[in-house]
Amino acid sequence: MSSRAGALKVAAGILSSRLFGFVRDAAVAFFFGAGAHADVFRTALRGPNVLQNLLGEQTLSASFIPVYCRFLEEGRREDGARFAGAVFGWLVAVAAGLALVGVLAARPLVGLLAPGYLGDAAAIAAGEAVVDRFELTVAAVRWIFPMTAVLVVSAWCLGVLNSHRRLFLPYFAPVLWNVGILAGLFAVAAGLVPAAWLPGPAGTREERLLTGLCAGALLGAVMQVGVQLPFVFQHLGRFRPSLSRRVEGLGAAVRAFTPLVAGRGVVQISGYLDLLLASLLAAGAVGALGYAQPLYLLPISLFGMSVAAAELPELSRRAAPEARVEVAARLDEALRQTAFLTLPTFVGYLAFGGLLVGLIYQRGSFGSPDARLVTAIVAAYALGLPASNASRLLNNVFFSLLETRVPAWIAVRRVAVALVLGLPLMLVFDRFPVAGRDDLRYGAVGLALAASVAAWVEVTLLWRSGRERLPELTLPLVAAGRMTALSLVAALPAGLVAWALRGSPFLLTTPVVVGSFAGLYLLGSWALGAPELRLWLLRAGLGRRGDDSGRNP
Repeated sequence: MSSRAGALKVAAGILSSRLFGFVRDAAVAFFFGAGAHADVFRTALRGPNVLQNLLGEQTLSASFIPVYCRFLEEGRREDGARFAGAVFGWLVAVAAGLALVGVLAARPLVGLLAPGYLGDAAAIAAGEAVVDRFELTVAAVRWIFPMTAVLVVSAWCLGVLNSHRRLFLPYFAPVLWNVGILAGLFAVAAGLVPAAWLPGPAGTREERLLTGLCAGALLGAVMQVGVQLPFVFQHLGRFRPSLSRRVEGLGAAVRAFTPLVAGRGVVQISGYLDLLLASLLAAGAVGALGYAQPLYLLPISLFGMSVAAAELPELSRRAAPEARVEVAARLDEALRQTAFLTLPTFVGYLAFGGLLVGLIYQRGSFGSPDARLVTAIVAAYALGLPASNASRLLNNVFFSLLETRVPAWIAVRRVAVALVLGLPLMLVFDRFPVAGRDDLRYGAVGLALAASVAAWVEVTLLWRSGRERLPELTLPLVAAGRMTALSLVAALPAGLVAWALRGSPFLLTTPVVVGSFAGLYLLGSWALGAPELRLWLLRAGLGRRGDDSGRNP
């Protein structure tokens, strides 16, 4: 299977899971809005998520897939199965141990993650607050840590299936995680689960709903792993979990894994500090960031990660020095294909982000002021979208060569930039209240802006380091300029449509405006003969296959 078809399968799986993620977030917004309980849910996910990110998809794929693919290329499937079994054994042991520590040490961990919550009890006693976010988060974290340990196993399944070019299922499987969360939430909302069955705080309706969310997340994680395991075992054959340190390939994977964990650890420290800073802002800031981030991550997952995930096994099979010209050509094509959809998304978020936020979230407890805050955060994140997607692809060059220290150190610099800029920008923006709600402020926008600047720093450093190892690398700057200009041209008539439909329900306005913008961009690309459109059509099996060697800049 070609990487073109593979990227489309990855994108289809990611799109499915992200759509269900938006349904999940819309349900959370309906019941909680951008308030204290939304803060608790986002914080509870964020803390144990450190474990998932350290041991999960990105670090494991970058260290596991290159080694495992080489076993497959050499026809040594039994050795590959032994290697996979050793990785599985060590991964489960470490994840389970850390999850147990997280459950037992939930109180001090929440105190470190969100120190702003420690004053809630005193604020309640003084009549200044009604929700103790600290106690609720401690109870929620004790559900989420075991969930995260299970999801680490899902990352291992993804590494095995990707190496065998089974690309759709591991990216579709998170749909079941979201289904579990929704099932837990609605089971409690419908009264199907008696309050006596709910451990932890369950005094108010919101507290019961929060417990349902967390219990559903654990159930969903088990379903996400369970649907993949039969296919994994089918490919591995004689699979035996092992804790042996003498398995061939394990040393190389660990050497690649260690700097990746260090780099991801720094990124997680950055995420923790963002959470810490946001917890010091007015109630609702953490929740608002949580509502904005899925919109920001959607194009990264669909257009950056899908292409990068499909390309990594192929680049790993072409890691020999004599193949560097082919590697550079593949990367150039991947960058252009990713930019073809990322750049109009960047323009669309800036122009029409409010319509998307309104369509997805604005109902129930989530009102117009909440939407204004989330829209501003989405716009700030959007400024870094092109850089974030390009970084995903440039990282592949280093991962395929098992030179994982380079992107890890560059990640350290990215985090440093985000932190140095984040605090002052947060304080500046926090001076401005959101129209319609004096208790909501724009401080979280400063954190998102700092993240975007840091993304551009990262892509610049990755590019320079990549050129040192692969002088044949080129950036498709002319093509990117053409795509950006075409996006701006398409946004003008779509903006007129939005003005004409002002005041109409989001269910009508958003599809018409966004559809007009996307249709005009694609029509313009077709009229200009954009080669990137033809390549995406080939991925979908809708284009005419022919000579793709002629590349426009």
